[in-house]
Amino acid sequence: MATPLVMTSIGEIFAERSGVINIGLEGMMLTGALGGMLGSYFTGSPWIGLLVGMGAGFLLAGLFSLVTVFLGSDQVVTGAALNLLALGLTGVFYRQIFGITGTALTVQTFEPIDIPLIDRIPLIGNILSGHTAPVYLGFLLVPVAVWLLFYTTLGLSIRAVGESPMAADAAGIPVNRVRHGCILACGILTGAAGSYLSLAHANTFIEGMSAGRGFIVLAIVIIGRWHPVGAMGAALLFGIANAVQFQFQAIGTSIPYQLFLMLPYVLTLLVLIFFAGHARYPAAMAQAYRKD
Repeated sequence: MATPLVMTSIGEIFAERSGVINIGLEGMMLTGALGGMLGSYFTGSPWIGLLVGMGAGFLLAGLFSLVTVFLGSDQVVTGAALNLLALGLTGVFYRQIFGITGTALTVQTFEPIDIPLIDRIPLIGNILSGHTAPVYLGFLLVPVAVWLLFYTTLGLSIRAVGESPMAADAAGIPVNRVRHGCILACGILTGAAGSYLSLAHANTFIEGMSAGRGFIVLAIVIIGRWHPVGAMGAALLFGIANAVQFQFQAIGTSIPYQLFLMLPYVLTLLVLIFFAGHARYPAAMAQAYRKD
């Protein structure tokens, strides 16, 4: 449950650290889910499906970057428009390919992997072993992202652009190029997260299957204080909230199941109420930059 949130939050951290708030995560994730499903359906390979999903997220991110970074449009409005565009396009393409009824199709998906020796350890083996490859790749992104952001010259440039683009420009850092690259990276990771939904979670594509996860990621980034490790911890918290609702539904209690469906979204609202006001955003976030 936490894997697509981890992938997307890492991408959003890069974007926001460079000064861009990407509200279009929901649309990129949904586009990646359809791309992943189509790639696997026509080739029979979930890995190709994953690549197609990443490519779909890349293309949508390129459109977002063109409009916001190079044309200077409002980032929030553009992201919201992108979500609406993706919601409509994915529905149209899916029904055009598979029929007006949109009958769900099961595609070739990733198989669980048992880690030798670890899978024999009581309790820990059940937690760490038996997941699909994208789960392990998603969590491996965390140390890689930490290294890139805080221990490389590129990471220093990204953080400088997000705090003071004018000073970064004076130091010779190509501000818009850095932001463009971060947005594309965000699109690729978000597309991969969408592919995970269709290739390792639901094993098919369902219209609107991102189900608000893109907006939940915005809260995760705030809780994690724009740090990959913090975001991973917050993603696990939301993953637990998602898992709990399914467990309670399976038990068959007399409590209306809609209350459990609310859990992740209520948690998101609580986070925004208690954390957002005290969070220190990158100083130049959501601000377009032009040399003139």
